[in-house]
Amino acid sequence: MFRLGWFSTGRDEAARDLLKVVYDRIKEGFIPAEITYVFLSRAPGENPESDAFLKLCRELGLKTYTLSAKAFAPELRAKDRERWRTLYHEKVYELIKDEPVDLIVLAGYMWVVSAELCQKLPMINLHPALPGGPKGTWQEVIWQLLKEKASETGVMMHLVTPELDRGPAVTFCRFSIKEGKFKPLWERWEQKLQQKGLDRIIAEEGEKEPLFALIREEGVKRELPLIVYTIKAFAEGEVKLEGKQLYDARGTPLPGPYDLTERIEKHLETGKW
Repeated sequence: MFRLGWFSTGRDEAARDLLKVVYDRIKEGFIPAEITYVFLSRAPGENPESDAFLKLCRELGLKTYTLSAKAFAPELRAKDRERWRTLYHEKVYELIKDEPVDLIVLAGYMWVVSAELCQKLPMINLHPALPGGPKGTWQEVIWQLLKEKASETGVMMHLVTPELDRGPAVTFCRFSIKEGKFKPLWERWEQKLQQKGLDRIIAEEGEKEPLFALIREEGVKRELPLIVYTIKAFAEGEVKLEGKQLYDARGTPLPGPYDLTERIEKHLETGKW
């Protein structure tokens, strides 16, 4: 059975929904895997949202480890973030080292993993862009897409490496942001850009700008399905990761990340897994 580790900060309902959806897909046999453990970077009683996350873990019967990042050496964190990150994740590793897993998913984990930990354990994380696309937060990604007048974007799962958001992509999906309902919004965007300039649009409208908001909406729709189908592909041996190299089921090295666009678009169209 494919063994899965799960890292989260449990900061909101979305973190719970993601765990529940993956758990449900495992229980119904869609993903042939088991969640070996969940690690939470908050302690019981630290926050109502993470307490709700822990309650869900108990209800699902999942083994859970906790270590509050906020409470761990706060003076060191303020003074030397890199050293703090290393020491904190050494403690995390001590908690989970006897729980062998094939893959760890960072699912709403709000801390940068230390270089040492991500080199010891196979970890993947979500990034709201195509492989080779913009880096940074989802907000930074979308503003960059608008600056570049990009014709498409996507979502990817990438290997967690010491370089933040720069690990090699393992899976992805893509979608057009020029055609259909995007087209009139681009026309209005260009008009506004000429009249106001980018900085003023960001200051006045921010994330409520219609084209920005639609790109975000379409990206979010694909995030959870990408995580589910990525885990499924790994669990079924359709794609394998050894070191930083991806292989297909026959053991042939893949030239790049695995394209799951067709499956995700079909899921969005039918609502079926």
